[in-house]
Amino acid sequence: MRTFGNLLVRGLIVGLFAGLLAGTFAYVMGEPHIDAAIAIEEAGGAAHTHGDEPAAAGEEEPLVSRTGQRFGLFLATSLYGVALGGIFAVGFALLRRRLRTPSDSYAALGLAAAGFVGIVLVPFLKYPPNPPAVGDPDTITKRTVTYLLTLVIGLLAVWAGVAASRWAQRFGDAPWIRLAVGGGAFVATIVAAYLILPAINEVPGSFPATLLWQFRFASLGTQAVLWTLLGFGYAALVDRNSQVTTPAEGATA
Repeated sequence: MRTFGNLLVRGLIVGLFAGLLAGTFAYVMGEPHIDAAIAIEEAGGAAHTHGDEPAAAGEEEPLVSRTGQRFGLFLATSLYGVALGGIFAVGFALLRRRLRTPSDSYAALGLAAAGFVGIVLVPFLKYPPNPPAVGDPDTITKRTVTYLLTLVIGLLAVWAGVAASRWAQRFGDAPWIRLAVGGGAFVATIVAAYLILPAINEVPGSFPATLLWQFRFASLGTQAVLWTLLGFGYAALVDRNSQVTTPAEGATA
């Protein structure tokens, strides 16, 4: 009998390794763009410094050096991976019986794909991340709230698409019908949310567009590596032929 604890431990282990490898990707692909953005920010600050003032006037030393930030990147992605792996395992244990596939591996991969679309891709398309040199500190609360709202809407859109796809079975078992209805419900939910949520664009016109999108795609790639490794790693560890015992079932056994 496969227990909830076993599933959770597997999720934590897979999440740790996925976080480490995602951190490696972010270090190789993202850190050079961050350094370039910081250089642009520092150059802009130096240009506004009056010639009769000391170069360091009004400037504050960063709380964490760039070297410390680079090492902290791996710690952050590892902790994030562990937390995400635990949440993923809980979701798998609770939703496994509702996923209409006989294979646990396919169920894990489908759950990872849905999580990536709802948690990462939907918010990215509306509010793509910006490098350190971009953004107004006074709007950080607004940007955080709108991003979290988009994340919740992304998950709701995935749920709406799945629910609509299953409802479409009433009109026939043709896969294209389910795909069209489910995809339509998903897209309609996202489009409605995008139209309602406010637009936030704080990128100055002087900032290099190439550097901006290189940073954004590096951020998206980091999340893609994390979710891909999480999905395939968890799919490889789950036992397809054993039964899941959830905490509630274990208490009543």
